[in-house]
Amino acid sequence: MAFYETVFIARQDLSAAQVEALAANLTDILTQGKGEVTKTEFCGLRSLAYSIKKNRKGHYVLFNIESPAVAVKEMERQMRLNEDILRFLTLKLDKLDPEPSPLMQSKQSRDRRYEAFEEREPFDLEREGEAE
Repeated sequence: MAFYETVFIARQDLSAAQVEALAANLTDILTQGKGEVTKTEFCGLRSLAYSIKKNRKGHYVLFNIESPAVAVKEMERQMRLNEDILRFLTLKLDKLDPEPSPLMQSKQSRDRRYEAFEEREPFDLEREGEAE
């Protein structure tokens, strides 16, 4: 079986639950074709570089897939027919990356940056003056 990475963008007016249902439907298509989705990342609603079918934003979803080519072709066919999917891209890989995608890493580091800021002690003018 081959390794693939697929990213698709769903319409902005879908709820998060509808996007998860869409991803579950695509996962079912792959499992019926004797494939397996090893990682699913919901990257959230993000702005698009240009409008696609009158949408300025889209829900990004990433799959890491270990599957035969036939199952991936069927998943792509279903994506083409689905009006809720604006764009998709599937790449064949030599090996799958178990780490979070760069998009999710930047999101996590941004969250950690805010946590680190909140953990600092509040600035005290009186103590600052004593140090001099």
